[in-house]
This record gives sequence, structure tokens and C-alpha cells, in this order.
Amino acid sequence: MPSDSLEIKVSLQKLLIALVIILVPLNFIGLYLSSESKTSLEQVIGTQFRTIAQADATITLEFVNDRVIDVGTIATEPAVVDAIVGANQAYERRSAEATETNIAEIDKKWDTPAGDAVVKLMLSSPVSRLLQRRREIDPRFLKIIVADENGVPIAATDKPLHYAPVDNVYWQAVSAHGKGGVYVSEVLYDEESRADYLRIGFPIYGKESQRFIGAASALIDVSSLFSRLTHAQVGRSPRTILVREDGSVISASNITPFMRLKSEEYATVRDALGSLQGRQAGYVIAAMRGGSRIIGFADTGLKQIYPNLAWIVMVSQNEREALPSVRTLGYFAILMVAVGLLMVTVLGAYFFLHRKQQMADIEMATTEEQSKGEAA
Repeated sequence: MPSDSLEIKVSLQKLLIALVIILVPLNFIGLYLSSESKTSLEQVIGTQFRTIAQADATITLEFVNDRVIDVGTIATEPAVVDAIVGANQAYERRSAEATETNIAEIDKKWDTPAGDAVVKLMLSSPVSRLLQRRREIDPRFLKIIVADENGVPIAATDKPLHYAPVDNVYWQAVSAHGKGGVYVSEVLYDEESRADYLRIGFPIYGKESQRFIGAASALIDVSSLFSRLTHAQVGRSPRTILVREDGSVISASNITPFMRLKSEEYATVRDALGSLQGRQAGYVIAAMRGGSRIIGFADTGLKQIYPNLAWIVMVSQNEREALPSVRTLGYFAILMVAVGLLMVTVLGAYFFLHRKQQMADIEMATTEEQSKGEAA
């Protein structure tokens, strides 16, 4: 009786061969595509981190430049300039030796009760009150000092640490041998306010002569900048690190400049910064103790203007955290390749054993035929 359905019979041997021929190449193709996807995603994330680093570098540059402008605004206040001119005129009635002697005498008693009268008079001056109001408006100003051409403070928000710091690195830079120059220090720490700060000095010039006649300096709290750079860095989010060109960390989550920690990432970034290709790429993938990291970086550009601020911004994240889905896909592709290779091995073993059994059967049949021939 004819059957209403069509039956297809396929031998196990042919089925295994077909599966191996189809699946094994597909598994290798899948592994290749997974690897290419990982590389492409690394480039996308690296470029994104570079963009973030560039944005943070711009924020840092603008913060410092804006604070320099703020101090420059104080240095050009008419009341400040007039006070400096008046203080310098007092030196015209004395010889250079007498001026130096007078400054040295006041400097000796600066931190004694005898110097309190000088400090009180200075802090109560109209210019000092102007400086104090400026600090009230912008709390980032920790201290502001205005000094004459000899470095003697004539107005301040608080008592200056020294009376005439003419041997100070700051004063030598801001006076620039009578030419005047802008000075910005490294990140320092103020014990009184317990804040990290930059010291910014700005020269004051005469209205008509345009020669150096004094300077305004300010201690600027940089905690707002550091907080902005390291905001929302929790869990698996990328971290932003501000480092010096020697690799020491200036700002990072739960890290301060005075911990004097070195950035492990910076060693790789430094090499990239030394090449045109590395600078253009703006990111690297570095193998580290905790696993590979994707690191975007950008030079703040501050060193060209302020030599003490050779700062680099880095945005870094562990590759396993940045590429979790691709890594899972990659592991799956590797597993499929392993399964494919296992299938090839099993099939090879099957054919080998099957072939061996066939040869044994043939030998046995031949032996039996020979035995029958001899018996006949």
C-alpha cells in the first residue's frame, strides 16, 4: 500500500559530516566577527573617553585662565594702583640703604607684638577692605595681598606670612627684574583653610609709565575644579584623573596631591604623548595588573602659559567594565569553536575506529576464504 508521506533516510555518518562542514566554519567566522566587534567598540569607547578628557582639559584651562583674569582685575583697580603709587613715593625720600634697613627691621618684628600695630593699620586700610569684600563675593579667594615695588604688603585680606618676601620664588617671578610677569604656582595646601590652592601673582604697572610698580597675589581654592573633574565617579563609571607630567596624581576620586601617588596609567599615556600618532588617537589600551584599561587623554595646554602647571587629563576604565556584552559574546564564540573542534575530533575518532573495524572484518573474511580453499 503506497505511503501518503515521503520518508527521507540519512545515515548518521553523513549527518555528522554535514554538521562538521557547516558548523565549524561558521564558528570560526563568528569568532572573527566577535573579535572585530570588540576592536570596533574599543575604538568607539576610546574616542568617547578622548572627547571627555578634552572637555575636562578645556574646563581646567578655563578655570586657571579665569582666575588669573580675576587677579588681574584686582591689579588694575584704580584704588589699588593709587595706593601702590603712594607707597612707592615714600621710598623716594630715602636712600636705598635706608629703605632696606627699615624693611629688615619691620620684618624682624613682624611676628611679635611690636609688629601688630603695622598689621592692624594695613588690614584696616580702604584697599584692604576692598580686597575683603572681593573675597566675600567669591569664596574661592582664600587670601589676597597687594605689595609695592619692594614686595612690602600695603593691603591684604589677612596678615601676610612674611613682611617682604623679596627672596621668595614667587616674588622673583612676578617682579621679573622690574619687567613684571604673571606667576602661577603648583598646587599647594593651606593649613588654615585646609584647602588645596594655587598662588597667582599679577604685576601692577604705573598708569602713565607702564613700568612695574607692584603686584597683586591671591591664594585660589581649587577644590571646586577638582570636584567638577571627579563628579559622579561611582560603580563602574570611568574615572577622571588629573596628573602632572611626572605621573603624580593631582586630582582623582579620594586622592589629594599630597598623597604623592603615581598613576599606573600615565606610563602608557606618556609614550603615546611622545608620538604624533598617539596624540592624534587620543586614547590607548593598556595591559595592567588589574586587567586591560581603555584610557582617553588630553593635554590641558597650561604648561605653555604657566610652566608649573604641566597637567594631563586622563579618563580611564577597566576593559571588562567597558565591554561586558562584547566580552560575553567573545566567550560564547570561543566556546562554539571549542565545540566545533571537539566535533571534528569525535568524527575523526569515529572514522578511524570504523575504518579499523572494517579492515579487521576484511582480514577475517580473507582468512576464512583461504581456510576453506585449503580444506577443499
